[in-house]
Amino acid sequence: MRHAKNQMKLYLPSLSINEGLARNAVAMFIAQINPTIEEISDIKCAVSEAVTNSIVHGYKYSQGIVYIGVKYFSDRTIVIEIKDKGCGIENIEQAMTPLFTTDTSGERSGMGFAVMQTFMDKLDVISKIGSGVRVVMTKKLK
Repeated sequence: MRHAKNQMKLYLPSLSINEGLARNAVAMFIAQINPTIEEISDIKCAVSEAVTNSIVHGYKYSQGIVYIGVKYFSDRTIVIEIKDKGCGIENIEQAMTPLFTTDTSGERSGMGFAVMQTFMDKLDVISKIGSGVRVVMTKKLK
């Protein structure tokens, strides 16, 4: 198992106002390894989608904690983990289908996972009904 060169952990209440804080905290953390502006933009967008999913879908009927962990390695690989202990995802494959959403209000586009996949090199989604979701995103910086 390889060891991270540096890492950060952040725990935030699942409030929509904290989505921007999560996005910017991750961006500031990875800024220390001098990513391109495009890489920072991509990562901020992916983090935003993952955190929003936890807040809006994971904790839709309650409030909880969103866990954010970021590690970077000497080969400039970034690993970002976003976890919640919300309701979980019943069918991950279906949830990852572009335009699929469980939001009945019409406010959500169902593109969150597609956005994460587009901006990151690898996306893993692990879920257990009633226990939450763990999203692990990996990106190798130039």
